Amino acid sequence: MDGTMDGTKRQRRGNTRQRIQDVALELFAEQGYEKTSLREIAERLEVTKAALYYHFKTKEEIIVSIFTDLTKPIEDLIEWGAGQPHTLETKHELVRRYSRALAEATPLFRFMQENQATVRELQIGDSFKDRMRALRDIIIDPDAPLTDQVRCVSAIFTLHAGMFFLQDLEGDPEDKRAAVLEVAVDLVTQAHQGA
Repeated sequence: MDGTMDGTKRQRRGNTRQRIQDVALELFAEQGYEKTSLREIAERLEVTKAALYYHFKTKEEIIVSIFTDLTKPIEDLIEWGAGQPHTLETKHELVRRYSRALAEATPLFRFMQENQATVRELQIGDSFKDRMRALRDIIIDPDAPLTDQVRCVSAIFTLHAGMFFLQDLEGDPEDKRAAVLEVAVDLVTQAHQGA
């Protein structure tokens, strides 16, 4: 019975942690990271500041936890990709999986796009750069011509750009994501045709 109680407490704590992350990210998107206080997050959650402090002491702790949770699939993708051969099929799969990971973490990446100066100052800025470098190292062939290396890296940034610049256009979000993915896959394919 004690094990069940502990599990229930952990689950409730996990749900509270998730609610805090969701509300914080929502407020960060609405007002900006710098203009959002822990007090406002607590008020939106309808909890005391002390209850919020139980889970997170600072806004940075909240955003780092969101970043860690939402970018776990990207870490897994990097680990997978690092062990694969530099084939066209591997690169296509990398781009497809990265597209899915971005879709699942859209609120975080919108926050990062809209708060670039803040992100650069936070721990997540360096972590994100490291992940982008790791993806770059997987998707490019170091012996390929520079233009083909640029095409491969551009495929990754096409996925990022599509997430932001197409959001206000009319149309189904999945159709837009599929169109962006098609362009990214085409860039990788073109790079391999030149090799």
